[in-house]
Amino acid sequence: MEYHRPVLLAESVEWLNVKPNGCYVDLTFGGGGHSRKILEMLGQNGRLIAFDRDEDAWAAAPDKPGFTLVPVNYRHMERFLEYLNAVPVDGVLADLGVSSHQLDEGERGFSFRVDAPLDMRMGRRSGKSAATVLNEYSAEELARVLGAYGEVRRPMAIAHAIVKKRTGHALATTGQLTDLLKPFSGKAEWKFYAQVFQAIRIEVNDELRAVEEVLEQIARVIKPGGRLVVISYHSLEDRLVKRFMRTGNLRGELEKDAYGVPQTPWKLLVKKPIEPGKKEIEENSRARSARMRVAEKI
Repeated sequence: MEYHRPVLLAESVEWLNVKPNGCYVDLTFGGGGHSRKILEMLGQNGRLIAFDRDEDAWAAAPDKPGFTLVPVNYRHMERFLEYLNAVPVDGVLADLGVSSHQLDEGERGFSFRVDAPLDMRMGRRSGKSAATVLNEYSAEELARVLGAYGEVRRPMAIAHAIVKKRTGHALATTGQLTDLLKPFSGKAEWKFYAQVFQAIRIEVNDELRAVEEVLEQIARVIKPGGRLVVISYHSLEDRLVKRFMRTGNLRGELEKDAYGVPQTPWKLLVKKPIEPGKKEIEENSRARSARMRVAEKI
């Protein structure tokens, strides 16, 4: 089985504008689809540095000159690029979200379609799991996670149901969780489950904070004229990326100098996000929610 089918493969690498002797970063190696495409375009003196904290992804790392896989969370990007003497780089590509492998590997607990342990850790060595969140968070904390990261309706009611269910018997599997959620699901059952699982996964992996941290580093590591290409899969991530590319900061406030000239390190190369075509969605349904944004360092 294919570890991960890269989304918007041709489009993302094309917009990255790969130069044969350039230095590039793939923040989310996964199955290596984007990395291999970039490596095909690099010359003898080109470099590609990829990040991935998932142990399952490391085996797919190509043994090629100029390629380095850093086995850590991409939130540590700047420090490792400096250690590798790779700053500044010519471009950064980030395909955010969960890989196909993580969803298909039942034991990882990412999918509500498979009964598995409540894990959801993108790196198996990480601390808390989904079971930790569901069994140890207070009702208020659970409601915050469900409302903010899953945008589900009635988050407090669901949170109280979780607390009641775990009393005397801890939640241990995804099947137990979906059974508990069923009365709240309504007609759009699968969408509701996806929202809840997304919320828990984001909390377990501290995903949004990791995106914020790496975005703050990116402007410092990309050289003028370099490209930033980001593919996101839900509105929370896309909102962060959109705001950052438009203003150069996470607040979304466009700063101006004394003459009223906008002060941002980025030039938007696409006004609206690029989305997968009908053919790609038919071949890979998980591409349906993908949105790609591109900016160039001024």
